[in-house]
Amino acid sequence: MNVGPRWYVAHTYSGYENKVKASLEKIVENRGLENLIFDIRVPVETVIEKHGDKEKEVELKIYPSYVFIKMVMTDESWHAVKSITGFTGFVGPGSSPTPLTDAEVERLNIETTRVELMVKVGDSVTVTEGLFEGYKGTVQAVSDDLKNVTVLIKRGNRDMSVELDATSVKLA
Repeated sequence: MNVGPRWYVAHTYSGYENKVKASLEKIVENRGLENLIFDIRVPVETVIEKHGDKEKEVELKIYPSYVFIKMVMTDESWHAVKSITGFTGFVGPGSSPTPLTDAEVERLNIETTRVELMVKVGDSVTVTEGLFEGYKGTVQAVSDDLKNVTVLIKRGNRDMSVELDATSVKLA
């Protein structure tokens, strides 16, 4: 039944999107679930609000009360998500989570394919989003389609090779 990672939509209490994301990232790290839960996103857009003659950049959630999770659906990963305060359920009929289709992922623009910064093998980078946000590493490989990079990250006393979206790293 497990066919690899798919995008699922988790419903949250209003205003809990980032709390659910942060809690799940911590659970993944603490329980070593990196092989089951790959990415957690709360899509936002930046808008400029005007108050009188002052302008301020504000991030607005594109899909309020929803968190997008790229995961392999197993009992373990399902229970990890279900245990989070603020999580109210997966989107799907009844109690069975339904993964998004590739067309839905593309239409909802969950996986950005725009590569804004070209990195090459050997570059030192910092991870800017996802489970490894803030970690520094060295680029080991860049995918042929330029969408993914493999980065060697030092985690504790061991080196870990992780595949990331090219848009989630920047030159260190």
